[in-house]
Amino acid sequence: MDAPQKEDPRKDSLIEYPSQFPIKVMGLKADGFVHAVTHIAHQFDPAFDATTVELRESKGGNYLGVTVTVTATSREQLDELYRTLSSHPMVKVVL
Repeated sequence: MDAPQKEDPRKDSLIEYPSQFPIKVMGLKADGFVHAVTHIAHQFDPAFDATTVELRESKGGNYLGVTVTVTATSREQLDELYRTLSSHPMVKVVL
């Protein structure tokens, strides 16, 4: 009789870990916004490279989209990163 197989939580995800994972963060175009987003990204991915950040201004110039690409290592890491970004006062939307 075989021992019961332990469930692999990675099989519940469509993402293969580790992988490069882009996250788009939108907020008001304000001093410190990009720094706040990159600081949080670096907390969750110590190898995060800020030179890969992509910025896109809204048509009216009031909002800024910041795309950060992190090395995703687990579903838990991504969930906590999304929660942390979403709870930041400068952030309006995280995709």
